[in-house]
Amino acid sequence: MLDLRRLVLICEFARRGSIAATAESLGYSPSAVSQQLAALEREAGTALIDRTARSAELTDAGRRLVLHAERILSLVEEAESDLSAHRGTPAGRVVVTAFPTAAVAFAPALARSLRRHTELTLRLRQSRSGRGMREVQSGEVDIALVDDWYGRARDSESLRVFPLLHDPLVLVVPRRHRLADPGVPFELAELREEPWMATPDGEPSRLAVDRLLADVGGTKPQPWEFEGLGTILSLVAKGLGIAAVPALALAAGVRGVAVRQFPGNPVGRDVHAVARGSSVHRPSVSVTLRAIHVAARYIAADLEPLRLADRRPGSAADERVPVPGPERPADR
Repeated sequence: MLDLRRLVLICEFARRGSIAATAESLGYSPSAVSQQLAALEREAGTALIDRTARSAELTDAGRRLVLHAERILSLVEEAESDLSAHRGTPAGRVVVTAFPTAAVAFAPALARSLRRHTELTLRLRQSRSGRGMREVQSGEVDIALVDDWYGRARDSESLRVFPLLHDPLVLVVPRRHRLADPGVPFELAELREEPWMATPDGEPSRLAVDRLLADVGGTKPQPWEFEGLGTILSLVAKGLGIAAVPALALAAGVRGVAVRQFPGNPVGRDVHAVARGSSVHRPSVSVTLRAIHVAARYIAADLEPLRLADRRPGSAADERVPVPGPERPADR
C-alpha cells in the first residue's frame, strides 16, 4: 500500500523540481528525501524518479502517480474537514499567508475576531506577490490573501477564490506639496516632471504605475527605485518626491503625506482570499475566512478613494493616513 506521507513528498518534488528544494521546503535532509522516494518506488513497483549525477526528474510513471496522489490527498483532506465540521469547534492551527501590505492591513482585525476561539491558533505569514496560490495548492498554508492586477484569479478544480475588495492606485504627495490641496485639479501629464519614487522594474506595483502613466509617456526622468512601499511612503513624507501606491499600502499609517485620487478610472488590483476546496468546511478555516471577509468590508470602507481625497492638509485627519480595521463592536 502506498504511504500517504510519501505521496505528499512526491507531490512536493513535482512542484519544487529537485530533491534539494523539496528537502528545504519540508524541513528534511536531501538524503532523507531520496530515501523516502526510493521507498515509494518500491511500494509502487516501478521507477518514479529518473536520477542522474546532477539532477532528478519524474518518470512518466512518476507523473501519473502525482496526478493520482493529488486527488487522493484532496479526498483525505475532505474527510478530515467533514469530521472536523461535525465536531463544530474551531481548533488547531490555521496558517494564512499574505502579501506584505495585506498582512499589515488584515492582522489587527483577524487577531481581534479570532481571539475568542480559544482552541484556535492563527499563524499569519508574509509572502511575495504571486506565491500565495502556489502555497495553498501545495498545502503549505490554509488560506492566502493574494493580489490580482489583471483579473486572472479564478476558481480551479482544487482552489476556491473569494473576492474581498478593490484596491486602486492613489497619488501620494508630501503634505506641503501644491497637490496636497484636494481643491487643486491635476492631470497625469503634468506629473511627468515630478520626482517619482517607485518599486523596481518587474514588481507588480511598478508595472501598475507604468500602466497608469503609459498614455502620457511615463515618468520623466526614470523614477528612483526602492524596495518596499513603506520605504517609498517614508521618502514621500520627507518631501523627496511623489508616488503612486495601492491604497492598502497606507494601512500602517503614514504621517506627513496627502493622498489624492487619480482622475478617470485608475489602475488597481483586486484582493482575494484563496483556500483549497477540500478544506473550506473545516471549522478553523471556515471561521478564519469569515473573519477575513468582515475585515475586508471595514478596510474597503476606510480606504474608499473619495474619502481619502477629501482629507485636507493641516487638519487633524491629515496628520496620519487612516489605519484600516479600528476596534468595532462586531469584531470583539
